[in-house]
Amino acid sequence: MQTNRSRFGSACRVAAFSFLIAGTGSLMQAQQVSSAQPPAKGTFSLASFTVPDFAAGMYSGSSSSSSSSSDAASDSFDLGLPAPDSSQPPPRRRYGRPSYSGGNTNADGSPKFAFMAGAGASVPVGITHRYETPSWDFQVGGGRNFSKSIGVLLQFDYDHFGLQGATLANQQYIYNYGCSGSCTPISGLDGNNHVWSFTLDPTFTLATEGSIGAYAVAGVGYYHKVTNFTLPTTGTYCDYFYGCYQYTANQVVDHYTSNAAGVNAGIGLTYKFSKFSNERFYVEGRYVVVFDQYKKGYTSANIGTAPATATNLYPANSDRTTFIPITFGLRF
Repeated sequence: MQTNRSRFGSACRVAAFSFLIAGTGSLMQAQQVSSAQPPAKGTFSLASFTVPDFAAGMYSGSSSSSSSSSDAASDSFDLGLPAPDSSQPPPRRRYGRPSYSGGNTNADGSPKFAFMAGAGASVPVGITHRYETPSWDFQVGGGRNFSKSIGVLLQFDYDHFGLQGATLANQQYIYNYGCSGSCTPISGLDGNNHVWSFTLDPTFTLATEGSIGAYAVAGVGYYHKVTNFTLPTTGTYCDYFYGCYQYTANQVVDHYTSNAAGVNAGIGLTYKFSKFSNERFYVEGRYVVVFDQYKKGYTSANIGTAPATATNLYPANSDRTTFIPITFGLRF
């Protein structure tokens, strides 16, 4: 009886083993069929799923395990997507400022409106240098950009100048000419000159790269020129806390004006504070010509022969004016 039981148990184990061998063969045959006819792209097939290595080794031995492992590495979870080409570098990512087309920007992404403000020095040149000395200037403006390359500004400039020592000496000589008897000659004459203007200035931005930029500018407009002559004057000032005290200040005793059209042209350099900012530091130089009409009058050379009806004691104010303003500031 015991022998029959052992034989029956052996038969059961042989049957179970045969069933596992048959099942494994069926799975391997289904795997070969799936590799011959791959599923459609983007789908998952159960035929591509292989028996894990530990199960295959348990029933098929080491050779079956290695075969199953290699097949699993090549066929498991096949979605039908093309394999990446390892011989090519990955695509290069591009970074840059996004451009937006809105109410305040042009089609090329540039701002429609422009503003600028700066200050610097004004240097008289040519005939103007005979009478005046360098001093300071400032400018402000605003306008319209039509693209990254072309814009136009309405600009206000104020250029201040001193007067040459020879100019003051000759003018003082004219004022004191013929002074005798009870007349007291003047002394300590001083003075200054300034030109203010409104101009329309087209601006052409040159093609550059990086933070450094360049532009060319030219303009035309209206120029108003004034020369003042002053004398030191002593005055008295009184207040509630400190009482009265005397002070000395320059008082304008004579002045001359001239109005004319003028032109300007120059170049400038800009520096952007960051890659994506619109604000730029700028430095520019221009050559300015004001077409004043010369008016005859008294000079130190003709004071004794000029007609008595002449009233212009400083004809140089109406002479043609030329100067170079050098300005530093911000554009945005």
